[in-house]
Amino acid sequence: MMKKGKLKYLVIGTGGTGGAIGSHMAKAGHDVTFIARGSHLDAMRKSGLKVSRPDMEFIVDPVKAFTMEEYTGRFSIADQTGESERPDVIIVCVKGYSVEDTIPFINTVAGPDTIVIPILNIFGTGSQMQKHLPGITVTDGCIYVASEIKEPGHILMKGTILRVVFGLRKDQKHLQDMIGPILERVRDDMCSSLIEGILSDNIERDTLRKFSYVSPQGACGLYYDVPVGAVQQPGEIRDCFAGLVREISDLADAMGIGFGEDIVPVNLEITAGLSPDMTTSLQRDVAAGKASEIDGLIYEVVRMGERYGVSTPLYKKISAELYKKWEMQF
Repeated sequence: MMKKGKLKYLVIGTGGTGGAIGSHMAKAGHDVTFIARGSHLDAMRKSGLKVSRPDMEFIVDPVKAFTMEEYTGRFSIADQTGESERPDVIIVCVKGYSVEDTIPFINTVAGPDTIVIPILNIFGTGSQMQKHLPGITVTDGCIYVASEIKEPGHILMKGTILRVVFGLRKDQKHLQDMIGPILERVRDDMCSSLIEGILSDNIERDTLRKFSYVSPQGACGLYYDVPVGAVQQPGEIRDCFAGLVREISDLADAMGIGFGEDIVPVNLEITAGLSPDMTTSLQRDVAAGKASEIDGLIYEVVRMGERYGVSTPLYKKISAELYKKWEMQF
């Protein structure tokens, strides 16, 4: 399994998450190919992928970027001539509602030694993907970044934090000796690219910890129609946020994960460090009338509470109101 030379990375989704990860790794000289579409892909092909951070700005040009269909066709031809290798690592950075669309593609382009690392907001994505990719190792992961597509071909980072946490789940620990060395190389490649790569020894805990922030923030922002600044100030909205975090903490205990600390003040401190006018991608998608992750980020918590016998009154209240408001859309 141990490969010599550079690892070949394929990044599916070149938005705020995939664009940030892939651009930094490509800039550092790693072998990165992007899967993108539409005007964003057209702009990348014409002028490269531009990244603006508070501390710097750079452009990756030329950039290797394809649609799924182009990449699949390219691989079929290359395989016939023996001139190509399968990607070593596939980093999945799409929204939760698009994960299903990536499965046939991954099954087609991945080799038996390819490792898939999902970097999504939805808790448990890796284990769900694994059910549909039985011959491929699918890990789990999450990201800490404030990033979005400012315009086609341009990724805007509103902070300098770029932290990617990934690793094998508990039911995959038997793969440690075989997969571990490759994951260590992925971590090292990220760390050489201005990315804080963290190889987790408890990815269930770490992804649920991230979920315990992004889900309550999205729920509060959408329910009250406010930016993060409203959570930063004492009052009803801040109390609601804290209550939602507490319900996820109770779920973690019931699931046998446990955070080992009071996660409420930790998440309140995260909000304190954000720009007051910042909104979540969930809010922006809903406001734009686009498909959104409302089911996986909010409604799913109610279902998890029912499965594990945990009371989630705030999530139930918010879910009921949001579903009533957007039931025709969702």
